[in-house]
Amino acid sequence: MSTFPRTPRTQRGAIIGMDPMNPVSSVVVFQYNPDTMTRTLQPQMAGDNGDRTEAQRLKGPPIETIKLDVEIDATDQLESANAIATGMGIYPQLSALEMLVYPKTAQVLLNSALMKTGVLEVLPNVATMTLFVWGPKRVVPVKLTEFSITEEAYDPSLNPIRARVSLALRVLTYNDLPVTHPGFALFFSHQVVKEAMAVVGSVSGAAGALPR
Repeated sequence: MSTFPRTPRTQRGAIIGMDPMNPVSSVVVFQYNPDTMTRTLQPQMAGDNGDRTEAQRLKGPPIETIKLDVEIDATDQLESANAIATGMGIYPQLSALEMLVYPKTAQVLLNSALMKTGVLEVLPNVATMTLFVWGPKRVVPVKLTEFSITEEAYDPSLNPIRARVSLALRVLTYNDLPVTHPGFALFFSHQVVKEAMAVVGSVSGAAGALPR
């Protein structure tokens, strides 16, 4: 906690899996915000095929990837004798992250039963809609493209109590989602906010460049 009473409290980033059947199954609020985050934007130009008349035409928003490392540590909870940390370490938090890339067991069992009865077409296992939250101005739909966990310490029962999770996320845009998907409107709103921020930055930059 800050020693300055008027210092605003830092918001925590999060990754949230939107599952209507189990809304808290994959909610991961970062215990510590990452110190760094790498964002890569790959422009989508229509002129990439060599047609000079299309050289300045955009096919859509850029392909954006986000990479960050998340630290999870049960030390503070263990010192305060937190029941969950004492009994399970950080296994629940790791599981919440991992469930973002697992199909639901109920759907797996249903599909297995349908195949046994001779049904040729079964329902596909659809990934949970995942949101990356980094403050109120950046809430975007994403899909996990890379996921690695380095477990660094364990309790006597071999429950992990400290780990570093490296995540690579690809932002899903309105080019990736149908117009009826909630992520379509979410990304569209995200771009509208970005456009407004660009105007603020441009005006501020131009004002700062004027002679005094």
